[in-house]
Amino acid sequence: MSALLPDMPDNAIARLMKPRSVAVIGASADPTKTAGRPVAYLTKHGFGGAIYPVNPRADVIGGLKSYPDVQSLPEAPDVGIVLLGAERAHEAVRELAARGTAAAIVLASGYTEVGAEGARRQQQLLGAAGNMRILGPNTIGLVNLTDRITLSATGALEMQDFEAGSIGVVSQSGGILGALLSRAAARGIGLSKLISTSNEADLDMADFIDHLADDEATSVIALYMEGVRNPAKFKAAALKAARKGKPVVVFKVGRSESGAAAAVSHTGALAGADRMYDALFREVGIVRAQTFSDLLDLPAALVTGRRLAGRRVAVLTSTGGAGTLVADSLGTAGFETPAPDEATAAALRALQSGDHAVLDRNPIDVTLAGLQPALLRGAITSLLASPSYDAVVVIVGSSGLAMPDLMASAIHDSLPGSDKPLIVFVSPHAPGIASLLNQRGVPAFMAPESCTSALAAMLETAQWKEPAARDGDATVTVRIDDLPDGPLNEAEAKNLFVRFGVPCVRERIVGNAEEAVAAARELGADKVVLKILSSEITHKSDVGGVAVGIAADRVGERLERMAAEVSERAGVRPAQFLVQEMVEGGVELILGCHRDPLGSAVLLGMGGVTAELLKDTALRMVPPGGLNRDEALSLVRELRTWPLLDGFRGRKLADVDALVSAIVAFSRMIDALGERLVEAEINPVFVLPKGEGVRAADGVAVLARG
Repeated sequence: MSALLPDMPDNAIARLMKPRSVAVIGASADPTKTAGRPVAYLTKHGFGGAIYPVNPRADVIGGLKSYPDVQSLPEAPDVGIVLLGAERAHEAVRELAARGTAAAIVLASGYTEVGAEGARRQQQLLGAAGNMRILGPNTIGLVNLTDRITLSATGALEMQDFEAGSIGVVSQSGGILGALLSRAAARGIGLSKLISTSNEADLDMADFIDHLADDEATSVIALYMEGVRNPAKFKAAALKAARKGKPVVVFKVGRSESGAAAAVSHTGALAGADRMYDALFREVGIVRAQTFSDLLDLPAALVTGRRLAGRRVAVLTSTGGAGTLVADSLGTAGFETPAPDEATAAALRALQSGDHAVLDRNPIDVTLAGLQPALLRGAITSLLASPSYDAVVVIVGSSGLAMPDLMASAIHDSLPGSDKPLIVFVSPHAPGIASLLNQRGVPAFMAPESCTSALAAMLETAQWKEPAARDGDATVTVRIDDLPDGPLNEAEAKNLFVRFGVPCVRERIVGNAEEAVAAARELGADKVVLKILSSEITHKSDVGGVAVGIAADRVGERLERMAAEVSERAGVRPAQFLVQEMVEGGVELILGCHRDPLGSAVLLGMGGVTAELLKDTALRMVPPGGLNRDEALSLVRELRTWPLLDGFRGRKLADVDALVSAIVAFSRMIDALGERLVEAEINPVFVLPKGEGVRAADGVAVLARG
């Protein structure tokens, strides 16, 4: 038994995470039952505070005095673990709140996850809690490995020993908490705190990110996420962790969930719910785990605190095949594996006589290095010291099985001389070696792809920058109180965009063939674009409502044919048309606004009729005041087709400065209109050659009632 825990500050979450006393309501005397586990685990794993089982039908539970009810307890416990069913849990919660308990952990299911009746029970539970905090319901509890406090019924606690470390875990699934606890223990990865938030009736994921950001024992935070209930609160907590230098890694499930299709634009389909999470994570510096195994792999690398300055990686191996696997995986992710420079090659050559070493390429094959710890240590030290490399991957082959301790020591002993990342790929199936290395602070993985993912996460973390303060001129004053409600027609939409500074094509509204001919002459163009003008028909090309490259003297004739065709396809004859100047020679992009419960985002991508087919898009959350120019430029550069704007194969340079200005203006419109803007999209926006600007050629917008 450890000594009694020191006094804690008067903070409910702090008392929940590190209680001096715990009451277990509904405790069973049978440790094999779920209700018997919390008392058994608290005792087994060395909790040093007071444990108060509460069960009116038992005098002793787990060798401890049992109390008939909460009122009979000798003191108000810091935490109450409520093991009663959903029909009675609120009664225990009310009794704990009346005694002054800081927080209750409610394990019962049968709340919002089961429908309306469950939602009523959850509100009843919150009402009973009053000012007392609630973890759950439907939670498996929490485990504080730093202080040996197990407030949980997870069967993973049947294991005897756990590696305490610096990775905190917050999971919205109780079962996943146990899975990560047991997997980390098996791999020698140390965890600090694990919390299952589940239904989040009160305390949610953001509360614990905020707490772990202040926790001295935690340096990396891993999240298993189903969704974010309060985006503003979540962003504030994640930014707090980032500012404190504590990386956050998230595995977000529901990736295949499609976003709600927008009614009038391509943007909703191109953005989607999951991509909005990507944009949110980018904004606050969260690294997204692509696989479940990444949820431990990436924190295991980040917890070393080593920063990756670039993409050049040395692969040190004594087995050629495994070296090729790693190098190939690195290459597909954009990492480089250059050959050693002459000075580094000379240093490596000096370590080994004969012709065993292959030093003119990378992977660097040093034969039998795994059986010669001194050689291995010297080779790693030389590569870490080399100016040619930003990181080193060491491959442990089958030879390492003969002397794992010596091999692990040789690798570990190479760490103090450099702050560059050093990770290990264990080629044979030897989880014991990987565990041994992880325990010694060397990230070790059983798959080559994990090495790549770990380095990519380290690079992403090193390159993240906190969102800059808004530009001084970000506040724009634009009149919006005269805007109509509902879907705007194309002319109204573009007038809205122009108000905020987005350049649009010249155009005229006409009602008949004669007016169309006059408008074409007024625009002074040899060729024009003719479109129907309607707020009801937004996908105009689908009903024959767009004609491009019409000779100015033939536009009236074409209008008559268009009117007849649209009438036949759409069942309504258009009353108005647009005659526009024809823009040629530019790159067609799509610029849109997407809104969902996470907030508003700007979407940029390749535009025109193939926008949804190509799906070359980038997304950014819109901060207060809109994007600044640097953020807008990074959005442009993220496109796979960025080279088309940057002089690809002799093309004229596009007017990227003008595009950036248009993106900034569009984002400020999104910010200024707020929730009144339901949808907005420009497709296409033509980016003309450098110095000629941009033109919005088509647009849609939908406004809610002001």
